[in-house]
Amino acid sequence: MSTESLNRTSSDIETPSQSIETTRVNVDVLKQRMLVERKKDRFKRTIIFSTIFVSIGALTLLTY
Repeated sequence: MSTESLNRTSSDIETPSQSIETTRVNVDVLKQRMLVERKKDRFKRTIIFSTIFVSIGALTLLTY
């Protein structure tokens, strides 16, 4: 193996610190967004199930 090929390949490799930009993420903000999203989903489910329950109750009353 020649040293020329080793020198050529080793000079092309970048170190990770040169190519990666670090971004900081506030975990509390992400948790808060997730909680708000869950709250919205829970509210939607509650509305849907209440509507179904009331509809079934109304149909039951109308059939008698």
